[in-house]
Amino acid sequence: MLSLLNINVSYDGSRILRGVNLTVPEHSLVCLMGRNGVGKTTTLKAIVGLVKPEAGSVKLAGTELLGLPPDARARKGIGFVPQGRDIFPHLTVWENLKISLVVHGTKANGQVDRVLELFPILKEFLQRKGGVLSGGQQQQLAIARALLTDPQILILDEPTEGIQPNIIDLIGDTLLKIKKEGKISILLVEQYLDFCLSVGDSFYIMDRGAIVANGPISQLNNDIVKKHLTV
Repeated sequence: MLSLLNINVSYDGSRILRGVNLTVPEHSLVCLMGRNGVGKTTTLKAIVGLVKPEAGSVKLAGTELLGLPPDARARKGIGFVPQGRDIFPHLTVWENLKISLVVHGTKANGQVDRVLELFPILKEFLQRKGGVLSGGQQQQLAIARALLTDPQILILDEPTEGIQPNIIDLIGDTLLKIKKEGKISILLVEQYLDFCLSVGDSFYIMDRGAIVANGPISQLNNDIVKKHLTV
């Protein structure tokens, strides 16, 4: 569904990404892991068009995305939830959801009912301002908003950051439901190891801007964790 080939990115003369190769198969959930500052978020920005690689290829379902602006990539089928969620705090939950439909020119076609079924708390708070929601509720809103764009791939940057454990479990269960439906692939940047083990099909680990380990999630053993993930 998504493939990155030899992606290189530099900021102000410093190399941030070094020949990154990564594949997200159809209907799978892939975890991109690594310590702070190793290039995970930059990799996501290269996919969605917020940074420009010097070289390489980013393909979605066989279509080259490099050269397309972020909005065009979103319309090709990328749903992105950035770190920090970036909801509109002064708009209601319903307005946050509706703006996603309007901007992407997407018809509801029952999709709003679907995301409210996935995240029931949002249905209770449709008229509540986004800024007064808890962090976990905002994260649910951000994921729901991304799903309303009808993406082929959902990309999440640190979805468990700063969220209470019961909501982390709820988000994990929801991602598993989405994956089971077989319509959307998921790429997840995450440092919470247990979360990755519970939801992931495969993993990639980054260090100093390069992929240093990858494989099925079942192969994410203690030696790999100690070498590449332990602080």
